[in-house]
Amino acid sequence: MRRLLSGQGASRGSALGRARVRLPHALDVAEERIEAGEVEAELERLHAAIDVVRGEMHALRDRLHGALAHEVGEFLDLHALLLDDPELLAGLDELIRTGRYAADYALRLQRDRIAAVFAGMDDAYLRSRIDDIDQVVGRIHAALHRRAADLQGIAGDILVTDSVAPSELAQLHAQGVMAVVTSGGSPLSHSAILARSLHLPLVIGAAHVLQKVNDGDVLAVDGGSGLVILEPNADDLRDHRARVQEYARERKQLHRLRREPTRTVDGVDIKLWANAESREDVAEAHAQGAAGVGLYRTEFLFMHRPPELRRTLPDEEEQFRAYRDLVLGMTGRTVTIRTLDIGADKADESGLALTGEPNPALGLRGVRLSLSRTDLFRTQLRAILRATGYGPVRILVPMVSGREEMLAVRALTRDVQRELREQGHAIAESVPIGAMIEVPSAAIALQTFIAETDFLSIGTNDLVQYLLAADRTNEALGDLYSPLHPAVLRLIYDVIRAARTHRKPLAVCGEIAGDPMFAPVLLALGLEEFSLHPGTLLEVRRAVRALDHSALRARAATLLRARDRAGIERWLARVAV
Repeated sequence: MRRLLSGQGASRGSALGRARVRLPHALDVAEERIEAGEVEAELERLHAAIDVVRGEMHALRDRLHGALAHEVGEFLDLHALLLDDPELLAGLDELIRTGRYAADYALRLQRDRIAAVFAGMDDAYLRSRIDDIDQVVGRIHAALHRRAADLQGIAGDILVTDSVAPSELAQLHAQGVMAVVTSGGSPLSHSAILARSLHLPLVIGAAHVLQKVNDGDVLAVDGGSGLVILEPNADDLRDHRARVQEYARERKQLHRLRREPTRTVDGVDIKLWANAESREDVAEAHAQGAAGVGLYRTEFLFMHRPPELRRTLPDEEEQFRAYRDLVLGMTGRTVTIRTLDIGADKADESGLALTGEPNPALGLRGVRLSLSRTDLFRTQLRAILRATGYGPVRILVPMVSGREEMLAVRALTRDVQRELREQGHAIAESVPIGAMIEVPSAAIALQTFIAETDFLSIGTNDLVQYLLAADRTNEALGDLYSPLHPAVLRLIYDVIRAARTHRKPLAVCGEIAGDPMFAPVLLALGLEEFSLHPGTLLEVRRAVRALDHSALRARAATLLRARDRAGIERWLARVAV
């Protein structure tokens, strides 16, 4: 029987397929004991299953490139670390040796023990890591029975579930799954961001979808409107075909915009930089006509290393070659290299990030880590500065919270520049150094250190979560974590205004820069530079070309007077093209 189910569109696209329902994960295993003589064999069976899962994750990791390597790799690396966690492994062995439990039941008991510890923590970020534990345990349980993990998809399927991890999305997309519908989630989660990069339709927050949809039901999914139709009728099928044709026309039209200027209807040129971390990203940025690279993530060199180098750090030569190739790949367009930003939600096998931090999101990360490890920082600065001999480079400093950090970075940079020149290296005369504004203190006290910067970049992902005290990876806070909050917009406006007053170039490099929906808001606030994933660059270019810059600027005061998210959304609806 036809039914309409509604959620929130998180990734545009239209899909028609069979429902594959995956109920919330629960390891429902009955208690089972083994004989003393079976203990060693059971331990061997468990360790073999863990080895199988390690191999699966390494194989998937090796197949990832570009955006997938960034979005999925962090989760796979975290899961790989969990597989080697001494507490998990020792606890399992102890349960089998002492309790003489079968491996399946030992796995369930150990999972429940660890989950109870995480659930009791005050930190919301750490509590949300229970999902990672469940995904790892689910894979081990599947391997114990020599069956595929619970994320196998079939071409033509539409996955219906409570939530989906980025690593699952990548695998399901490769298997031909048409779309994903979840009962929870956030449009700004890692999974939603990845779905948009993959052009995989995603609907989140579809209440009761797990109760109303059964395996094999036919679904029509519109990832733009968030509408899910159960057992669509003839009219629905015609609408689906029309949407598919419309999306195809859109992609073709976007392709034609690669060489067109990013200019508003009233003639204001807007600069679109690309975010990148791989050669594939750089090649795509170049092909889409990016103004340059506005954010090059360097941590991939430290985190995504071959197995034989996993416990080592990249030396100066390795880093230099990567940065040099980046600069050469942009053929004269400016490249912005962000210094190391390891910490918080990034799994780290290099040993740089501290283990056991009570609150890693507020811990030793970004510039704080670099300044605490000046030997590491000097090596990176030497590599970056040597690359400036091959084309224009800017240095971007992450997680700045105040003036002292920028002064320390500048002093160290000057010292390294002097050292390199004495050694005969051909480096640029001057290299702009900028600050990422992603900590509220930096945004509020910007006037105290803006003179120590040459340019600025607003990292909205962290700025929003720190300002609202809402972890963007915690799906329970999906409604609270939103850039469309009056405090967020006012703070962004203040930063943009300060940059304009002091004639400092400024870009927004968070996820909102790559979402065409936010373009009118950012232009109204005075933004003229965006830094975004190259996969969404053409969509933002199209949106900007349809907007009137002066008209939006004239309506900024109305936007800033909005008292809640609903008021901002009403403003957006009135200016929508």
